[in-house]
Amino acid sequence: MKSIGKWVNIFGAVLAFIFGSVLLRAVDSPRIGDQQISVDDIIREFVDKETSFAKARQNYTYRQTVKIYEYDETGGVRGKYHIVQDIIFSTSGKRSERVIYAPVSTLKNILMTPEDLEDIRSVQPFVMTNDELSNYHVRYLGPQHIDELDTYVFSVKPKQMVNGERYFVGQIWVDQQDLQIVKTDGKAEGILKKKQDQQFPRFETYRDQVDGQYWFPVYTRADDTLHFKNGDQKIRMIIKYEDYKRFGSDVNITFGEIVDEN
Repeated sequence: MKSIGKWVNIFGAVLAFIFGSVLLRAVDSPRIGDQQISVDDIIREFVDKETSFAKARQNYTYRQTVKIYEYDETGGVRGKYHIVQDIIFSTSGKRSERVIYAPVSTLKNILMTPEDLEDIRSVQPFVMTNDELSNYHVRYLGPQHIDELDTYVFSVKPKQMVNGERYFVGQIWVDQQDLQIVKTDGKAEGILKKKQDQQFPRFETYRDQVDGQYWFPVYTRADDTLHFKNGDQKIRMIIKYEDYKRFGSDVNITFGEIVDEN
């Protein structure tokens, strides 16, 4: 998105540094059941699963709803971007977007850019395939129990950025049993022209199982303040991915509300 229009607590910083250092030293090697497994093996296995998921997703249609709210200084909604699309893949895997509903945007201080639209397509629902792996540094942070799931947590950042490409920077949570990403938390980044004042929100994306096999993105949320040169802008972004339907099947899986949008 681009714009249209003192003291440091030393004691707290030292404690945070010490605590962070202890955590890094305490990271255990990942395990599957009682069997210890190397980090490289875990990465290789979950990336293979993600690659299989990316191929399987091309056999599904789904509905994508994007809402972006722009807030004024009092916390009221000043403007809104809203679009509903059906996402369809051809037999060759080419993605197409059929617009179902798209009222005129009422955003006042921000403008949706091609980078924002690409982030909605590929970065917010981030998938770590074998093709993507060569572009990223992936570092194991340790195990974590979230939402009744035992997961491995990894930090992810691009090795280098290529002009025109968009990248995910942040953390991913990989289910220990299914070895697929179940949550991402981070930002989209890329090389921008020097004169462009573009800012991109930090977001979280959650996945859920479809057909009892693959974990599909179902919800993305961002609540952030974008720091433009001419002032800050508070925004909220909500993306829903629902009505997953496999080609040639009568199965129709709909995910309900996760949180109140307003």
